[in-house]
Amino acid sequence: MASVTYDAASRIYPGAERPAVDSLDLEIADGEFLVLVGPSGCGKSTSLRMLAGLEDVDRGAIRIGDRDVTHLKSKDRDIAMVFQSYALYPHMTVADNMGFALEIAGRSREEISRRVAEAARILDLEEFLDRRPKALSGGQRQRVAMGRAIVRDPQVFLMDEPLSNLDAKLRVQTRTQIAALQRRLGTTTVYVTHDQVEAMTMGDRVAVLRAGVLEQCDTPLRLYQEPVNVFVAGFIGSPGMNLAEFALDDGHAVLGQARIPVPTAALGALSAEGARTVVAGFRPESLELVGAGEPGAFPVDVTVVEELGSDAFLHGSLPDLPPDSGTLSDSVIARVDPTRPPAKGERVHLRIQPGREHLFSPSSGRRLPAA
Repeated sequence: MASVTYDAASRIYPGAERPAVDSLDLEIADGEFLVLVGPSGCGKSTSLRMLAGLEDVDRGAIRIGDRDVTHLKSKDRDIAMVFQSYALYPHMTVADNMGFALEIAGRSREEISRRVAEAARILDLEEFLDRRPKALSGGQRQRVAMGRAIVRDPQVFLMDEPLSNLDAKLRVQTRTQIAALQRRLGTTTVYVTHDQVEAMTMGDRVAVLRAGVLEQCDTPLRLYQEPVNVFVAGFIGSPGMNLAEFALDDGHAVLGQARIPVPTAALGALSAEGARTVVAGFRPESLELVGAGEPGAFPVDVTVVEELGSDAFLHGSLPDLPPDSGTLSDSVIARVDPTRPPAKGERVHLRIQPGREHLFSPSSGRRLPAA
């Protein structure tokens, strides 16, 4: 097992206007499960492929443990990769697929059989060892691909969106199995996904990338509760955070009838940059239904209610906003009581729970101090 270090690592494609990965600094501890997440084109798969030796590192360095692997070939890095496509050999049995890399490496037949049997036991594949891939389900094929990586006993597992070909229910089941398996093996794992829910439920830490730049790397809870900027705030969470630009008025952020007190430290930071507005964010669960006359209440016209059984989410619009209000979001999303959800077309009143708002600079997008 080993740690992984990206030391100002960059990948610059010929003719590109900007790096695909720009000076990535990231420390991944020995045995850690780190997830790289971000929108399409953010550089997460490129970062993984740089670690795998499938992409060049144009600037900076990458280390596995104490070894500089920046210019080593993939086969010399002691890593194992699980791809989005299962990449199984259709003419081989499950056992042969899992043991093929060991056979190429010249391992004895006894060692190959022992390692394949152990991996099959861990992944609950023992009854499928004599079958060919076409006789397996998608989830079983993905477990075979995992087994092929496990038998190599590498220092680092690399996984590039391994669950994207599975249906929703199987994806939830398999991500739980992968997370439990990684805890059991204790192998350093770098996992790429575009699904932020997947990232939040699997990773010890999550690294959020945008346009090749690392925006924030932290535990899932810290990312959710203390996003460093507007991008991370809007990207992390399902449904996403409500974000809007509020005017500043007498120590409050004001949008229509909504008023949020702004802490002194945040007011000082905004004054220093000459801002007349502030970007405020609030999670759907930070809003509560109240009466029209309650302090801090603001009206919302309900457009859609998503009823999910255990949860319900109201989607609505603020009726008293001028057309040029400059809001960053087109609607408000609030979690409501699933046993008594409001009706479509109804006007309700919401209030932001005190202290549950997030404030950001309108110019830089950075998080403002709360105290």
